[in-house]
Amino acid sequence: MRAAIWHSSGSIERRTGDGELIWDPYHESMDIENRRGLQLRRLRETVARVAVSVPLYSERLRGAGVDPCGLQSIDDLRHVPFTTKDDLRDTYPDGLFAVPSEEVVRIHGSSGTRGKPTLVGYTREDVDLWSDVMARTLGCAGGTSHDVLQIAYGYGLFTGGLGLHYGGERMGCTVVPMSAGNTRRQLTLMKDLGATLLACTPSYALTLAEEAREMGMAAEDLSLRSGLFGAEPWSDGMREQIEAQLGLRAYDIYGLSEVIGPGVSAECTAQSGLHVFDDHFIPEIVDPATGDPMPDGEDGELVFTCVSKRCLPLLRYRTGDISRLDRELCPCGRTHARMTRITGRTDDMLIIRGINVFPSQIEDVLMRVAGVAPHYRIIVSREGHRDALEVEVELAPEMFSDTIRGLESLEAKIVEELRATLSLTAKVRLVEPHTVERSMGKAKRVMDKRQGE
Repeated sequence: MRAAIWHSSGSIERRTGDGELIWDPYHESMDIENRRGLQLRRLRETVARVAVSVPLYSERLRGAGVDPCGLQSIDDLRHVPFTTKDDLRDTYPDGLFAVPSEEVVRIHGSSGTRGKPTLVGYTREDVDLWSDVMARTLGCAGGTSHDVLQIAYGYGLFTGGLGLHYGGERMGCTVVPMSAGNTRRQLTLMKDLGATLLACTPSYALTLAEEAREMGMAAEDLSLRSGLFGAEPWSDGMREQIEAQLGLRAYDIYGLSEVIGPGVSAECTAQSGLHVFDDHFIPEIVDPATGDPMPDGEDGELVFTCVSKRCLPLLRYRTGDISRLDRELCPCGRTHARMTRITGRTDDMLIIRGINVFPSQIEDVLMRVAGVAPHYRIIVSREGHRDALEVEVELAPEMFSDTIRGLESLEAKIVEELRATLSLTAKVRLVEPHTVERSMGKAKRVMDKRQGE
């Protein structure tokens, strides 16, 4: 049974049988064929617009023989050329903007963790769209206008903080714009204000939990119900750790600055994949090596086409993120395509002795081993002509005083678990609690000493 609730803004909420909020039921629960028709209309309009307003797209679409009026179905997207982050860098600062400068009301940028930051622009309509998809995101995690939302993502050029901020205000939450850092103050205000929703990176959630223990604060002292965590890959094992330590339900959210920021997709309470808000962002999965489209259910590189943005409507943007798509209907009632949580990035993949290794695989192993803390560092180096993999992992506080024999046994167990998962042998070094550097934002877990050799 569903109940509808009108907002003073004129939008409508709809609750599923378990009380979950569907912020925009018309689009989120739209008949699939009707959504495909909406996608196609928006795609044609977008391609036609950038073909005359963005020189790079004018040239590429003409070279590929793509006529916007000739797009007969969403499947014709495969004929449209890809866009990459290098295109944004090569046309820096605003060469891909599709509107005149007087229509741009906001500039954000990527975090720059993989090179020169890229700048993205927003019109007023884009900011409004962003607010709506972020309200959908909060609804997926059970958020309502009665919630207190504490935002511990960074503000500024990074899109994380302001994206959640506008979504929270659109929903009617009480928003606490803490930004990242000031961990003790975060926890104090979290308790005093009765925050029910927490938004930050998963690694910072663990930092909050650790600091709370040192302050003598238990999960029961907080009012947290849901956490919205993203901006970095994380495993189900880390989810379990966060939920156990903070006493909340942890939801994965996904976004990237070039597409909109956070708000591209989000987990609902069914937690069977992230709903892609595909009335705005059409997803594809392609082979990372060839660029060929891959069928649903197979892992590959995630690609997005923006069909409703005004300033930066990217066509077939290659994200570098590894995922897969599922179009089966979700029990929550939403009919979007769903993507699996990100398992890694094409440029994060480590090739060690000819074997492809993703950091998320190592994290998943460590999170299953009792006696270690969820803080680790991966070090790759070269010994002679041979790659060497070392994993530094913190001991849990209760294990630090264990016997040498017990620690050797734990170390051997981790080595064996990694060998079984990765098909190669890694050196494991157990380190004291609080040894691995903590992150206030995106965690930097990999040190590849082979680079530059």
